[in-house]
Amino acid sequence: MSSVLRQLWSVRVMLIMFLTPLILLPLPLYIGTQEAKAAFVLIMMAVYWITEAVPIAVTALLPAFMFPMLGVVKAKVIAPAYISDTIMVFMGGLIMAVAIETWNIHRRMALRVLLLFGSEPRWLMLGLMVSTWFLSMWISNSATTAMMIPIAEAILIQLKGTSEALKEQSDDIEGNQDSDEKKKTSSGKGFENNTSGDNAGDDNDDNDDDDDDDIQHKKICKAISLCICYAANSGGIASLTGTGPNLVVRDQAETVFAQYNEQSPISFTSWMSFGFALSFILMMTCWGWLQIIYLRCRTACGCCSVDPQRKSNGERVKRVIREQYEALGPVTYAQGSVMSLFLLLVIFWISRDLGGVGGWGDLFRDDYVKDSTPALLLVILLFFLPSKAPKIFCMADKYSDKVETPRPLLLWKDVHEKLPWALFLLLGGGFALAKGCKDSGLSLWIGEQLEVFKGLNPYAMLIILCYLTAALTEVTSNVAIATIIMPILSTLAINTGVNPLFYMIPAAISASFAFMLPVATAPNALAFSYGHLKITDMVSAGFVLNIVAVPLLVMATYLWGNAVFDLDVLPPGFKMNVTQNADVTSM
Repeated sequence: MSSVLRQLWSVRVMLIMFLTPLILLPLPLYIGTQEAKAAFVLIMMAVYWITEAVPIAVTALLPAFMFPMLGVVKAKVIAPAYISDTIMVFMGGLIMAVAIETWNIHRRMALRVLLLFGSEPRWLMLGLMVSTWFLSMWISNSATTAMMIPIAEAILIQLKGTSEALKEQSDDIEGNQDSDEKKKTSSGKGFENNTSGDNAGDDNDDNDDDDDDDIQHKKICKAISLCICYAANSGGIASLTGTGPNLVVRDQAETVFAQYNEQSPISFTSWMSFGFALSFILMMTCWGWLQIIYLRCRTACGCCSVDPQRKSNGERVKRVIREQYEALGPVTYAQGSVMSLFLLLVIFWISRDLGGVGGWGDLFRDDYVKDSTPALLLVILLFFLPSKAPKIFCMADKYSDKVETPRPLLLWKDVHEKLPWALFLLLGGGFALAKGCKDSGLSLWIGEQLEVFKGLNPYAMLIILCYLTAALTEVTSNVAIATIIMPILSTLAINTGVNPLFYMIPAAISASFAFMLPVATAPNALAFSYGHLKITDMVSAGFVLNIVAVPLLVMATYLWGNAVFDLDVLPPGFKMNVTQNADVTSM
C-alpha cells in the first residue's frame, strides 16, 4: 500500500494536470452557460495556481486561448488585457529598480541606514528592517531580500566571531588569576581535592555559559532572518508599485468605476497616503514581536545596563559595516544620475494627481496621461544617458586616435537578465481572467449569491474577508489570490450598497500578509534557505502576526482609509445600480 501511495505521489503533478479539467468538464458541456464556462476556467486556474502543478506564469496563459475556444470572450478582446497601463507602470518601476541594482545603489543605501541605527542587536535589526522596508517600496521584494540577507549574514558571522574571541580572552585572564592564587596557597591534600572540585565546577559553569551563548546567538540569527522577510512583505504595501496585489486592485477599480461612469480615486499619491502609515505600523509591530520572542532581556534591567562585552561586540560590528560601506567608494556619476532619475520618477508619480486638488496631470485633457507615462519616459532615458560625465572638449589620446564611448546607464542585457518577466504574465493573466469572469456574468452571479451577507455589518464582513485572504495567500501566489477575488468583491459590494473599494483595498493588502510559511512568498523562501530557521519557527512567529495584522488593517481603514478614498460613501453611479437591483427584486 505504501509503495502505491509513493508512486501516486511521484506522479501527482500529472494527475492534477489531467484530472482537474476532466472533473470540471460537466460545467462547459452539461450546464453550458457562459457563467459555467468561465467558472471552468476560473476553478482550473485556481487549482493549478494553488498546487503549482505547472509554473504559475504558464497557468496565466490559459485565458488567452480557453475563453475564445469556449466562446466566452473574443481573442482580440482578451489579448490586450496582458499589456495594460497597469502592466506598463509596473514595468517602468521594475526597470528603474534594475538600474538601481546594477549600480549597487541599494547596497549603499542599506549600509548607510545600518550605520545610523547603531550596533546593538535590536537596533541592528531595526536598521535592517528599515532598509529592507524602504527598498521594497520601489524594488522587487525578492531582489531586496536577496540583497539584504548576505549583509545580515556578514553581521551575524562578526557577532559570533567577536563573542568567541572575547570568551577566549576572558578564559585566559581567569586561568592566569587561578594560577597566581595556587602559588600563594599551601599545598595540602584536602585543599588540593577541594581545589580540583572547584575547578570542575568552574568548567561546568563555563560549559553552561557556552551553551547559553550558542542559544542566544541562534535566537539572534532567527530574529534577523525573519525581520528581513517580514520587512520586505510590509514595505510592498506602502506604494502602488510595491507589490502585485496593489496593481491588481488598481486595475480592477478603474474597470469597475469606468463601468458606472465614475472615476477611481486610486492613484500613486492616494495609495501612499493610506499604505505608507499602515506599512510602517506593521513593520514596527513585526519588530516588537520579534524582540518579544527572540531578544528578551535576561534580566529586568538588561536593556539599561552597561555590558562591556556587548559594547565591544557592537563596536566590532559597526566597524564591519563601516568597512563594507567605505569599500563602495565615493558616489559615482552613474549612481548620481540613476538616483536623480529615480527621485524624478517618484516626484512625477506623487504630483500627477494630488487627490483632487490639482497636479501636473491636469495639464493634459481627457486623462491622456497616466503613471505609466513618466515611468516609461525616464526609463527610456536610462538607455540614452551616459554612465560617465561627458567631456565637452574630448581630445584623443596622444597614443591612440580612438575615443572611448561610455556605456549608457542601463543595457538591455541587464534588463533581460534581471527583470521578472514571468510576473508580467502572471499579472496579465489575472487581468484576462477577471475580464472573462466579468464579461461572462460569473462575477455578477457570485456576487448575487453572496447577498445573503447583506445584513452583516460591513466591518464584520471585512474582517472575515481579510482573514480568508491572508490564510489563502500562505499557500498560493498573492497576485493570483487577489486576481480571483477582486471581481467577486466588487460585485458583492455593489449589490449590498457598499463602496467597492471598502472590500477590495483591504483584501488586496491582506494578500501581502504572508508571515507563516516559506512557500507563502519569495522573501520568506529566501530567508528560510539560509538555514537559521525551521518551519516551526516561521509558523510560531508568523501566526501571531497574521492574527494581529488584520485588526491593524481594519483600524487603518476606519481611521484614515475613509478620509483618503471616501470608503464610507457610495458614488452616485453605484447608487443607481443598487436602486435598479432593488426594483427588480421587488417585482
